[in-house]
Amino acid sequence: MEPQQSDALDVARIREDFPILEREVNETQLVYLDNAATTQTPEQVVDAICDYYRNYNANVHRGIHQLSQEASVAYEEAHDTVAEFIGASGGREEMVFTKNTTEGENLVAYAWGLNELGPGDEVVLTEMEHHASLVTWQQLGKKTGADVKYIPVDEQGYLDMDAAEEMITDDTKMVSVVHVSNTLGTANPVSELADIAHDHDSYIFVDGAQAVPNRPVDVEEIDADFYAFSGHKMAGPTGIGGLYGKKHILEEMEPYLYGGDMIRKVTYEDATWEDLPWKFEAGTPNIAQGVALAAAVEYLEDIGMERIQRHEEQLAEYAYDRLTEEGDVEIYGPPGDDRGGLVSFNVDSVHAHDLSSIVNDHAVAIRAGDHCTQPLHDKMGVPASARASFYIYNTREEVDKLVEAVDDARQLFAQ
Repeated sequence: MEPQQSDALDVARIREDFPILEREVNETQLVYLDNAATTQTPEQVVDAICDYYRNYNANVHRGIHQLSQEASVAYEEAHDTVAEFIGASGGREEMVFTKNTTEGENLVAYAWGLNELGPGDEVVLTEMEHHASLVTWQQLGKKTGADVKYIPVDEQGYLDMDAAEEMITDDTKMVSVVHVSNTLGTANPVSELADIAHDHDSYIFVDGAQAVPNRPVDVEEIDADFYAFSGHKMAGPTGIGGLYGKKHILEEMEPYLYGGDMIRKVTYEDATWEDLPWKFEAGTPNIAQGVALAAAVEYLEDIGMERIQRHEEQLAEYAYDRLTEEGDVEIYGPPGDDRGGLVSFNVDSVHAHDLSSIVNDHAVAIRAGDHCTQPLHDKMGVPASARASFYIYNTREEVDKLVEAVDDARQLFAQ
């Protein structure tokens, strides 16, 4: 398959950095359309991991020997690189490395929420939240007695902002909202929600797992108090993510985990904590992954985030239009010209799991299930949906191949 050149990107050139895309499945070249779950990793990022293990593999902040010094510098500078990428002017002090977005949610919930929330307080979420946000705050509400409320999603997949204005009150202590929905593709007005939250002296947590990989993000322009994302969704390795927090809030919070490297002084009676961000990074961190996350950031910056966003949106609109032409396909979320780089859908009389399996026979990898948004699927009245999601190396030809595979599934179940 000879890839077309996107209006935004030289896709053929980019694909050269991802040798996995040459892999064959069922004797057919792979079409990878499961990027909202995990993107593929370019050679440049793999090289960064290998370079660490081959040349300066050592623990950070624990030795004065040469290798430890080199590892410490690389790991610390990675925080600065990632912080700058999302517009955090405070640098490493405002950038905590986590395992993923989910850990970022839990860190804030337990390091901040467990101490600050109680009966009479409220946490406001949205009906399109990923389980990482929904379940975390739901369970914290049970522990603290705080009430959890949900901003409704309308039939087109947009947030009901009039309801948001009414639901966020002086009793609200935290608003947690997904920046881009991993099921609907909706890009939420996070800056507007931040303004509403701050008018009521509430904090706002933004789940950026589906935004940081594919569009310019400026946490200070958004005025987010917390913002979390995952490396494996942005051409980086698994096991690493980022949590941005405003410095003055992070300084006031107690640690979430205890152990080595996050302490300044320990006696048998008590302990004091290390400076930011290390007080939230207990134990030996994912050093190689942190260095590689910075390499992924540099890789994406070389391409250009505005161009990446345009490319994904073009593919999503094309997929939306092609699938709509099929007639018996229901697509969830906003119109094709107003969505992030994914399309969730169902085909009449074909369960999403069956569809995904048949599509896989054509070497097309998509996601099927509730996408960790089970309550949202309940609201939509479907047990599951299929999801095609795009990234920098995908093409219109690959969308065409998806549609052809969907046609075969339809014909199979019509027999």
